[in-house]
Amino acid sequence: MNDDVRNIVLGVLAAGISAALGWVARTYLWKRKLRRKQAFFGLPTNSESLLVVNRDAGSPDLAVHRYDVFALLELSALIKDCGSNAQVITHEAARQGFGERTEFCVGGPGSNRRMAAHMQAMLPGVRVNTDPEPVQDRLAFQVGSERYRMEKGVTEYVLLARLTAGQPGLSRPVFLFCGQRAITNQAASRYLARNHERLARKHGNNSFVLLLKVVNSQAYGPDVVELIADVTRAAQAPLPEATAARNSHRAS
Repeated sequence: MNDDVRNIVLGVLAAGISAALGWVARTYLWKRKLRRKQAFFGLPTNSESLLVVNRDAGSPDLAVHRYDVFALLELSALIKDCGSNAQVITHEAARQGFGERTEFCVGGPGSNRRMAAHMQAMLPGVRVNTDPEPVQDRLAFQVGSERYRMEKGVTEYVLLARLTAGQPGLSRPVFLFCGQRAITNQAASRYLARNHERLARKHGNNSFVLLLKVVNSQAYGPDVVELIADVTRAAQAPLPEATAARNSHRAS
């Protein structure tokens, strides 16, 4: 074997080894990223999860609002990426505890009894005005001593929560998407899909409650979302007996 042939053979071998090492490294990083994502969502491979959806309060035939359907599609993609399976059920059919399967619950307490039960059990510091009459505070959020009013299509709020019933890591989480309108539920699901890695780094597998503001949905749909605050502590503490008027947040 002359020098030229030997150099070619050595070059091919080096290229093959480099490609193999690169493939191994990429595979390792991909698997580590997947494991972190599965841990955050509580969705190991081939596990089961629940998608609990509300009913469109404005529909006479008890249909699901189209923006809630879009939210379910966003969440279904996340579940599929984790290699898990999802069962879609309506809120009145969900009659089981939590912690055994990851649950994604979509819709406010006025149209989703499952959401109302979760909030009563795990978020005692949150109230949502479900008065059907068109009063000023209709659908307003109260979180601790703060109140957040909605201006339809301009300024709307949604709570995005990851909650665990027991010790983190031992029970599957419940994700809540509690918005003042259906489009805000989709906005929260999209925010979670885009930011779950950052949220996992910050919160790990612990519970959190975030207050998000959807800006000008009549023009931008569910795409422009601002994080107002991490309200975990206020949401999980007992609600104050009286709320001062000066703590109200009016849409502007």
